[in-house]
Amino acid sequence: MFGHDADLMLTLYRTHAAELRADAARDRLARSLPHRSARGWLHRRQHRTHTDEARH
Repeated sequence: MFGHDADLMLTLYRTHAAELRADAARDRLARSLPHRSARGWLHRRQHRTHTDEARH
């Protein structure tokens, strides 16, 4: 598959560079999206319970 070590090293370099670009793109996408609450549905449920208590 590889004629000599230089071909192998070049292929490894290109593969690694592509992985780094994909990681950077994923990080940019993650930063551009709004942050979701770590508590999720549990936090909303507790918030609704406190609101219900305030009405009584």
